[in-house]
Amino acid sequence: MLAANRLGYCTAVLLTLAAAVSGQHEPHWLASRNTIVHLFEWKWTDIAAECERFLAPRGFAGVQVSPVAENVVIPGRPWWERYQPVSYKLITRSGNETEFADMVRRCNDVGVRIYVDVLLNHMAATHEGAVYGTGGSVAYPSAKYFPAVPYTEEDFHDTCDIQDWNDRYQVQNCELICLKDLDQSSVRVRTHLLRFLNYLVELGVAGFRVDAAKHIPAEELKLIYDNVVNLNTAHGFPFNARPFIYQEVVDHGYEAVSKYEYSPLGAVTEFRFSEEIGGAFRGHNQLKWLRNWGPAWGFLPSAHAFVFVDNHDNQREGGRVLTYKNAKQYKMATAFTLAYPYGITRVMSSFDFVEHDQAPPADADEVILSPQFDTAGACMNGWVCEHRWRQIYNMIGFKNAVRGTEMSNWWDNDDNQIAFCRGNRGFIAFNGNNWELTQRLYTCLSAGVYCDVISGALVNGKCTGKAVLVDEWGFADIKLGADEFDGVLAIHVQAKMEERKERLERNLIRLLATRACRQCHLYLILKLKCAPCIKIMEEYSVYTLKSKSSDFYLNSRRYFVMK
Repeated sequence: MLAANRLGYCTAVLLTLAAAVSGQHEPHWLASRNTIVHLFEWKWTDIAAECERFLAPRGFAGVQVSPVAENVVIPGRPWWERYQPVSYKLITRSGNETEFADMVRRCNDVGVRIYVDVLLNHMAATHEGAVYGTGGSVAYPSAKYFPAVPYTEEDFHDTCDIQDWNDRYQVQNCELICLKDLDQSSVRVRTHLLRFLNYLVELGVAGFRVDAAKHIPAEELKLIYDNVVNLNTAHGFPFNARPFIYQEVVDHGYEAVSKYEYSPLGAVTEFRFSEEIGGAFRGHNQLKWLRNWGPAWGFLPSAHAFVFVDNHDNQREGGRVLTYKNAKQYKMATAFTLAYPYGITRVMSSFDFVEHDQAPPADADEVILSPQFDTAGACMNGWVCEHRWRQIYNMIGFKNAVRGTEMSNWWDNDDNQIAFCRGNRGFIAFNGNNWELTQRLYTCLSAGVYCDVISGALVNGKCTGKAVLVDEWGFADIKLGADEFDGVLAIHVQAKMEERKERLERNLIRLLATRACRQCHLYLILKLKCAPCIKIMEEYSVYTLKSKSSDFYLNSRRYFVMK
């Protein structure tokens, strides 16, 4: 009887909401925004303030928050204790349910969506005797007894360790590092999980990062996803909108459980992206090969790929993955990630760590510290806050400005200097060589002066960093020294200086005259025997030519000086 009921339930779920699955790939970003930031281990009150004071004004689309469910309290408070739930109460080191709900509301009010890191695979790992949660709940993980849910032993798979990662059964039924493995084929287990997810949707979240998704069969996850309620319209979501889902599936290309099994259900974390982009900007692969970045590298299709330079796990594992500790290369890799049209992007915002298990910044009572900021807005007191690095948040602006355009006009020096356009809205160049990049390149942009958003920005009509002059044909002289602080230059339409007509005309004449006269000797110019130069002068009504040492001056309707 029970088997028949289960079969009927599964059949009904598969037949209903079939069209809703594609909606789970939609992040529900506002306007032109299109990048998520992971504010790793931040408190809810601090995230709410950050949405209002920094993320919304800088064009960030959303925030991935650390797990919200009550977790076991472990001596030393390692960051990974958040991944050992004991109940689904919304109380953690980041705050309580009231603070969480307030954060979601305030972030939604300024157009920044919230995505929750959820744990559907397991509960807390083996611990001797009773353990206590961040909300005061008691659990007995070794006995698989979590009364605050409640879960009992029958809600879990039989105890076994994953010893062979090429064995599908072990990967999806045994315990990941002793974490008690839930049986998602059970209606009872799915009911508890759905109650948790649906309540988060009611509070206004836009979607979920599903931790350890590969350890749950895709067909069982589908049963859960299909029964999550639609997003809450009271928080600005459209009717019938489905929660955005992105699933942690570590697949290096030779796994028994493939990322392609999960991509029809929602986006999937593309871990090979981190490894390959880290290898390229570390110098292990030439940047010229990034021209066909994406599925040609064995990655998921762009709409299914959730991508990042590093995340909270692999930044602690070493290898080829770049982190904030490799600042120049990290910023270059992040700039490429945000400039190249591939994947759903997330940037990392870390706390400084020396040891793998190190806790987030906290006071003597183990209360997480709120980030403090210096006069430039950078984080202090143990927080790294890569999202507040100018080179990163200005690239968020670049990505927003070029949204909807394709990569075009790729250029490389057959080595580690590359450049490309994003439609007619943006241009970016990288120098990964140990010599200067000096090249006249086509930017695809209209004529004018643009501010490089890596070395500075457009502030009050002026460039605080480099200025790039694009001529009427769309070309510009691009220079990036090998020893410069950053190995990137980026310009876009929203970083263009608004020049007065007179100044634009003067610059245009300067460009034309320079090109026409550059091959003529000064003597010939002064004697009016340089035909190309004379033609330009006549076209722009230049009627006076004077000489002063090595300079020459042309007087037109407006006074023009060229050196």
